[in-house]
Amino acid sequence: MVAISESRSGGEADARATIVIAAFNAEDTLERAFTSAIEQSVPVETIVVDDASQDSTATLADRLCRGVPGARVLRQTQNAGPAAARNRAIDASTAPWIAVLDADDHMAPDRIARLLDEAERDEIDLLADDLYRVREDRLQATQDRLWSRQDFGHIDVSLAEFVTANLHGARGQRGEMGFIKPLMRRRFLQDHGLRYAETMRLGEDYFLYAQALAAGARLRLVDPRGYFAVQRSGSLSAAHRTEDLEALLAADQTLLQHPHLARAARRALRRHSMQTRKEWAWRRLIDAVKARDLAAMGAMWREPPAVFASLAGKLGEQAWLRGRHRLGLGTDPRRER
Repeated sequence: MVAISESRSGGEADARATIVIAAFNAEDTLERAFTSAIEQSVPVETIVVDDASQDSTATLADRLCRGVPGARVLRQTQNAGPAAARNRAIDASTAPWIAVLDADDHMAPDRIARLLDEAERDEIDLLADDLYRVREDRLQATQDRLWSRQDFGHIDVSLAEFVTANLHGARGQRGEMGFIKPLMRRRFLQDHGLRYAETMRLGEDYFLYAQALAAGARLRLVDPRGYFAVQRSGSLSAAHRTEDLEALLAADQTLLQHPHLARAARRALRRHSMQTRKEWAWRRLIDAVKARDLAAMGAMWREPPAVFASLAGKLGEQAWLRGRHRLGLGTDPRRER
């Protein structure tokens, strides 16, 4: 287990929600995220977890929390990833609701209050709002959303619908529902022993929400309430390492072992698992080629037919692109027009 040191200010006893901010090398954005958390219109507890940052994030977090009621810092002595950091904060928190805020994102001051009102009124276990996707030069822009360009009211989401909504391309580029940031009922997580999977650094949100749905949670998606997700090219969610994909594939296999899955949910999980396996096989093939590992390259023949066909298609595409490059034609056919 990762050791943690802690500093805190008082005032969390009356908090209606805990806002969890996992931070790694976030000195450029943490203050913005933290300020948006403590300026919520309802009492909140704010927990910043420094995940063994190599910059001044820890020092900044201490300064930001000093003297702020309900704000505290947890420090991990070695980097363990966002799932582990969030779990430490959840275990240390006290409020009946939990909300995750990424260290490079921010929220409108009434977001938590609006989500709390609906979640408590309609007895929702996970209530998520459609996200605004913004850039650093347009931090308050509302034109680009994660899920829908237009208001839709609300959608009560089943496990099958949630998993299907996380297939690549289901909602356009990076439009998967796994990126939502729901307000989560602590009691439901506690009753079902649910936490983020600390072996995962890709899709840990997806796996937690899917596990909650498999356990009977009510998940609702509503129109935007003011979560601004800042698009950054260097974010962890943009990096698909071989081991990340393997862990995501294992998560799907775990979900498929649930004894009471509906048929539609099982079909959706198998589709998601196959899509992940294709990506994992491609990454393994790239690794094998780089390492000149002939045995690992040969092992690709033992993949299921759908996976092997996907590999063959990608290899053909790469050969075509390299051929165009050698002929001086570039890689984008549109440039020839």
